Amino acid sequence: MEADDEFMKYRSPLVSRYASKEMAFNFSDRKKFTTWRRLWIYLAKAEKALGLPITDAQIQEMESHADDVDFSMAAEEERKLRHDVMAHVHTFAHCCPAAAPIIHLGATSCYVGDNTDLIMLRDGFDILLPKLARVIDRLANFAEEYADLPTLGFTHYQPAQLTTVGKRACLWLQDLAMDMRNLQRAHDDLRFRGVKGTTGTQASFLQLFQGDHDKVEELDRMVTEMAGFKKAYLVTGQTYSRKVDVDCLASLASLGATVHKICTDIRLLANLKEIEEPFEKEQIGSSAMPYKRNPMRAERCCSLARHLVALMSDPLQTASVQWLERTLDDSANRRISLPESFLTADIILSTLQNITEGLVVYPKVIERHIRQELPFMATENIIMAMVKAGENRQDCHEKIRVLSQEAAAVVKQEGGDNDLLARVQRDPYFTPIMGQLDALLDPKTFVGRAPQQVARFLSEEVRPLLEPYKAKMDVKIELEL
Repeated sequence: MEADDEFMKYRSPLVSRYASKEMAFNFSDRKKFTTWRRLWIYLAKAEKALGLPITDAQIQEMESHADDVDFSMAAEEERKLRHDVMAHVHTFAHCCPAAAPIIHLGATSCYVGDNTDLIMLRDGFDILLPKLARVIDRLANFAEEYADLPTLGFTHYQPAQLTTVGKRACLWLQDLAMDMRNLQRAHDDLRFRGVKGTTGTQASFLQLFQGDHDKVEELDRMVTEMAGFKKAYLVTGQTYSRKVDVDCLASLASLGATVHKICTDIRLLANLKEIEEPFEKEQIGSSAMPYKRNPMRAERCCSLARHLVALMSDPLQTASVQWLERTLDDSANRRISLPESFLTADIILSTLQNITEGLVVYPKVIERHIRQELPFMATENIIMAMVKAGENRQDCHEKIRVLSQEAAAVVKQEGGDNDLLARVQRDPYFTPIMGQLDALLDPKTFVGRAPQQVARFLSEEVRPLLEPYKAKMDVKIELEL
């Protein structure tokens, strides 16, 4: 019956279906409450070092029970006390009777609550950044491989001048590189709330240290360092500014917009049969249409990316309604919006890594699409060649205009192939350049500096960005479909 109970209540698909174990653990109760205990240990150690009457035995007792959280007892305490932090203070004190008088000494609830959130945000970025680096690496390899392969460019989703498959991938890469810098900056800008007291004035700690301001500042510095942060915010209310959450989630929402654009492009190209995401040998695309190969991974990314972008409104509104030193209407919202943003970004990056490791290109289809459009694009080249051969530009322009209209009618009204080239070849007017036509219609002459742009962009901007993550590049993604 217990196994069945699991299916009797809602489970977030972000955890049950999608996100990695490491990100799911990062926002778990186990991580949260053991971090609270470590923060109480850091506080006691620093207070002892600065002269408060705390013993080694008390600290050792706390350390020996840092990980054995009695969740049932904590839940029962919270039911009685209606206060989650005090419930865990009592639960910790129960297994640490000698240390009970000094647990949470001088602190307010946000000492453990906010500082733990900052640790989770920092560690969440530490999980995401290598994943983003791997996506960029796989896509950079793809761009390099196809740097020279001409393909139709599209503006307004209408055929435009040629680009290359690799150059198009660099448009995706440029956005991802911006996201990498944004995530890294948001990570590096994070500070610790530290030891600030009830309204951020450190009054309780100043009283504990009998008015010694230097000791209060040193306490803040020591705990910040023990928690692995280089700096603490110099001013806070009861909480750290909720604009910090805005800053963090903005970088993730921006990543969501990038991934949505990339995966929409892949879906459009899949419809053209030019590029496809990887497809398992026994994977079924449609229950009704056996021939279908739906871009389900890209669709999943787009679906989740919309949620990631939508979550951005939560921290913006929360930051705007924090009255004076704080109100508690941030708490329930942040329990949802902070973890969900990181969990969503996590599965998006894992899925995108899987896609970019197995993108399939169909050069013959790409070539056919180019052949259908290139004759129209080559008209300027034909006119220039005729002028060099001594013909009048206006006369040539009119000849080409008439033949182009006729060819367009075949394509649009009859559903035929573009026969402009055949019409040019049949017209004696173009005899002077007949031997040049193949060269004038070589797709590689229509891509401009795309291959050179790819090479320079990858070497100057992309590869250097990946240097700090070299040791983590070989991780493969086992994607559950």
